[in-house]
Amino acid sequence: MKFIVSSSTLLKNLQSISGVLSTNNTLPILDNFLFEIEKGQLKIAASDLETTIVTTLVIESKDSGNIAVPAKLLLETLKTFPEQPLTFHIDDKKFAIEISSDYGKYKLAGYSGEEYPKAPEMQSSSSIEVNGSVLSTAINKTLFAAGNDDLRPVMSGMFCQLSEESVTFVATDAHKLVRYRRTDAKSKAASSFILPKKPMNLLKNIVGANDVVKVEYNKSNASFTFGATNLICRLIDGKYPNYDAVIPQNNPNILIVDRNAFLSSLKRVSIFSNKTTHQVRLKIAGNELNISAEDLDFSNEASERLTCQYAGEDMEIGFNSRFIIEMLNNVTCEEIELQMSAPNRASLILPAKQDSNDEHLLMLVMPVMLNA
Repeated sequence: MKFIVSSSTLLKNLQSISGVLSTNNTLPILDNFLFEIEKGQLKIAASDLETTIVTTLVIESKDSGNIAVPAKLLLETLKTFPEQPLTFHIDDKKFAIEISSDYGKYKLAGYSGEEYPKAPEMQSSSSIEVNGSVLSTAINKTLFAAGNDDLRPVMSGMFCQLSEESVTFVATDAHKLVRYRRTDAKSKAASSFILPKKPMNLLKNIVGANDVVKVEYNKSNASFTFGATNLICRLIDGKYPNYDAVIPQNNPNILIVDRNAFLSSLKRVSIFSNKTTHQVRLKIAGNELNISAEDLDFSNEASERLTCQYAGEDMEIGFNSRFIIEMLNNVTCEEIELQMSAPNRASLILPAKQDSNDEHLLMLVMPVMLNA
């Protein structure tokens, strides 16, 4: 079996899917890429059993067949080459691979492609098409809020809720929650599923803004197809918590403040906060926002003042600064709106002006009890 391929094209395609490779695979065969050659095309797969990514590129070849190629060795070799054609000679019986370049020859031992786990087939699936920029924005704005608790796997992923009016993405770890809704993406039938964190992080890095992504899903798997790439992942099994029930509806105290100024203040002041609680105190009166933090164990304290727009009763409320900073880092608006009802009840952070009429972003953060 023989084929010729551009070194830079091959490297680019391998790097785009290599993120799925795990360092502690239960099956040694998963330390390899699966190469499948057919009709002048090379289909390359990488998998960790839970997630499989496949990409296809055009090559010069009249042969057909498959082989598993050591991933790390191949990637490290390709990174050293300038752009040039590479010729792969593969011994179908011994699974020996010889690569010929302008500089010389390189031999490596492959494995039978038949041993490589097959990607699941999407049987009795439903589908929806989503713009690539919508999907990557949804992942960027929600996934950071997902939990890491292995005992609650449903909260470690991104909840996707499809309806005839919109598509909603939700992530929460019980301390913070993000809901991102798009009305420019719709489904013919209502449905919902929970997507794991790892494949979503991979997806946002490889999907292009102009790609149209075909999302297929059934009870156990979801598939994302765009361009020459296909990502299939196993869904998280379980019932997602009723997130709507925890979003407070009546929040009479509304603060509007410049996002960058608020974020910079929080970053500076939080350095002086207690290293266990990361607590910052917001004191709002009139058009003045006072941000303070203290660490009594080390006699450290800091406070700053910002001008703001505020409608409501004077208020003091405490937050974990890391949660607020993370949220502000994941919105792009100039001003944010902080909606509060009481110091012991969840508060909402929204962009004062949404980036587009088709999107609606809502972030919820739980307060922390203030020391007297």
